[in-house]
Amino acid sequence: MLTVAEASLAIADAMPAIDVQTIPLADAPRRILRQVVTAERDQPPFDRVTMDGIAINFAAWENGARAFNIQGIQHAGDPVMTLETPANCIEIMTGSVLPKGADCVIAVERLDVQDGVATVEEGYKAKHNQFIHPQGSDYRDGDVILEPGSSLSPMDIAIVASCGLAEVTVNCQPSISVISTGNELIPPGAPIEPHQVRLSNGPALVAMLVGHGFSEATHEHIEDDPERLRNRLSGLLSGNDVLILSGGVSMGKADFVPGVLASLDVEVVFHKISQRPGKPMWFGIGPNKQTVFALPGNPVSSLVCCRQYVLPALFQTSGHTKQKTEMVALAEDIQFNADLTCFQPVRLGADPNGIISAVPVKTNTSGDFAALSGTDGYVELARQQNEFAAGTVVPLHRWKMP
Repeated sequence: MLTVAEASLAIADAMPAIDVQTIPLADAPRRILRQVVTAERDQPPFDRVTMDGIAINFAAWENGARAFNIQGIQHAGDPVMTLETPANCIEIMTGSVLPKGADCVIAVERLDVQDGVATVEEGYKAKHNQFIHPQGSDYRDGDVILEPGSSLSPMDIAIVASCGLAEVTVNCQPSISVISTGNELIPPGAPIEPHQVRLSNGPALVAMLVGHGFSEATHEHIEDDPERLRNRLSGLLSGNDVLILSGGVSMGKADFVPGVLASLDVEVVFHKISQRPGKPMWFGIGPNKQTVFALPGNPVSSLVCCRQYVLPALFQTSGHTKQKTEMVALAEDIQFNADLTCFQPVRLGADPNGIISAVPVKTNTSGDFAALSGTDGYVELARQQNEFAAGTVVPLHRWKMP
């Protein structure tokens, strides 16, 4: 049985690289950037005014001028104007180009404008180059702004657009099929008997995938019948890059998934990890390099295994830059007696000094998925240690990856 670290490494070693594609920028949010983005020009591309008011020549101010004749008005987007004389000013709007001959902006709140003359309030102290965002002070033409490997956030989309790119090269979307197995599962909205349970793992797994930018994920339910499983999984293997199964991987008489996958020439990489929840997890590689994750059927186990192994694997194959492990201090003592790595759900909090800590959230077995609502993720508690005192620093795995 592999350790958590060994299982992660085995998956990483087996994952194939995924192709890239160039798509319209509007379709790129949450996709993984696979190109270098460089500045189209200086940013800002001109000396940019940052306050509504008037633009003046500062030398005139130093020589005692406090009232200026309004020569004209310049809005954002207007061609640049030129001060005709130091006695003049130009009314200016935020975001506009600084007029030529001007090197100081005085805010409109400090002005009294009458009969075409702007008079500055008494006692105001102006500064050279105030309220001016100098050309190229953010970055210069040709500077590298974004490196490959990030999941494109709204801020990144703004950067790409500012660099003049209508299209961007990103990861191709892997086609993913999520399969819920089990005779007892009944979809929402359908009549249900007392001995049956609602189908919830599949929709939750799809939601987790889509929420991380993997939109080509579908879901279906297959009953615990070896022949039916084999026929359907054969078709899904031929039509998808990734299969994620939930249920059917433990040691029960109805846990047919490992045997069915073997009959389809899916090579097992490992089965079982020394962890709780999620010990029975299975991982293998299909005959055409498809990746197959078979997760335990208990809801907490299924969600933890998807976050711990499936999402990092998909990010890796898509070219995402690996993130450093986040660490957090426990807010309470925790005892865990099994010789397994413990994944303990937590809710994050902060003390009066702003120090973030992890508050354990108890679950009534790995079937208690309702307890996960409101949690931020889970902490990883090492094997061969039974007691974890409050203040112990441990790895944190947020449900939402960067």
